[in-house]
Amino acid sequence: PLMEQHGADAVRWFMAAAGSPWSARRVGHATIQETVRKVLLTYWNTVAFHVLYARTAGWSPGSGATAPSVAERPVLDRWLHAETARLVGGVTDALESFDTQRAGNLIAQFVDDLSNWYVRRSRRRFWDGDPSALATLHTTLETLTRLMAPITPFITERVWQDVVRPTGSDASESVHLSTWPEYVEEDVDEQLSAGVALARRLVELGRAARADAKVRTRQPLRRALVGTAAWSALSEELRAEVADELNIGALEPLSSAGADLVEHVAKGNFRALGKRFGKQTPHVARAIVDADAAELAAALGRDGKAVVVVDGEDVEVLPEEVIVSEHPREGWSVVNEQGETVALDLELTPELVRAGLAREVVRLVQEARKASGFDVSDRIVLTWQAEGDTAEALRENGSLVAGEVLAVEMHEGQVSAPVEGGAGQVEAVGPDGTPSTSVVHDRDLRLTFSVARV
Repeated sequence: PLMEQHGADAVRWFMAAAGSPWSARRVGHATIQETVRKVLLTYWNTVAFHVLYARTAGWSPGSGATAPSVAERPVLDRWLHAETARLVGGVTDALESFDTQRAGNLIAQFVDDLSNWYVRRSRRRFWDGDPSALATLHTTLETLTRLMAPITPFITERVWQDVVRPTGSDASESVHLSTWPEYVEEDVDEQLSAGVALARRLVELGRAARADAKVRTRQPLRRALVGTAAWSALSEELRAEVADELNIGALEPLSSAGADLVEHVAKGNFRALGKRFGKQTPHVARAIVDADAAELAAALGRDGKAVVVVDGEDVEVLPEEVIVSEHPREGWSVVNEQGETVALDLELTPELVRAGLAREVVRLVQEARKASGFDVSDRIVLTWQAEGDTAEALRENGSLVAGEVLAVEMHEGQVSAPVEGGAGQVEAVGPDGTPSTSVVHDRDLRLTFSVARV
């Protein structure tokens, strides 16, 4: 309702203040929708997310469990604190220079990083009511709201009145009467920012390697090897974040496998060879094919030339005369971009296959929760009945499934299948009129389960 009431006005303010070539009167419907979706709704949904889990945990600033100092919090909390400080400096500098376009761009990028990296990666901690996560996000949203106030005055005022003032006795009557955030240069951590940026690049490369190999993200893999000159910039905490995001068991340096990952194939570039060798070109080309392609590639890269044997004699060839291609060895998917490499070990053991089945069950349970209208913070009791590998997968990975779907109880037992042709059926209705229990049957997994809201 807030977006319906103020969305168009807020976007016109935002677009005009950010220096858009569209004037406030000429912002089209598509432009409004795009800005609302990418910036304003993302900001609004992040506020709503925080309010939901703070309320569920009974948390508010100054009450409940006390969060440790920023320096003692997990790596993503420290990173967000540093990036918030950087945002304050950037937006302050931009607005003092009347560069509203840069201020708007900085805010839009920060909102995206906040939602699609920090909140998404920290979601389980919010489920658990972690005071560090709740305190970090609250402080960030309060600062962000003040920074956005000159550009989006209506929505930020609503957030201030509904979220900030009730939780802060010293909060100003209005966001527009509050003090501007102070830039603290010491809070900016360039080393940590570089480490997180590297971690996010490696995640993108890992996703690309999965896509190339057509392996679903839900299927766990044994390990990933990383080749980067900045490997030392990845702390153990950040390596764990990358491993968890890519759903792999271990993250290791590429040097642990080296050349075993890639097969080299070399052939002659006939056009370039012909200019220098004339009638001897076919013989030189054959010598290139017969040579060790990996050694040939290494020599060309190291020395700018390589030696092949033609009719018993050593002949030098140049990089432009040799075409070297690289192909991942069977069982690996390798992606390289701008000097950084991620190689995924694609070998699937029976244990990994069963772990992947458990994650498929997680997907089905989450869909059942959503279809039944359960709140995202609702705890459930999960009862399941399965056959074959699915049953083994759930017995081996029960704690993982329970944690992902917020099951306070999970046990194997007899479950009545739903009506034929249905994905599930409502068995009971709670006092508020919403479903309290649903039953789902999946033929492919040979699984039937019931989800009951606590």
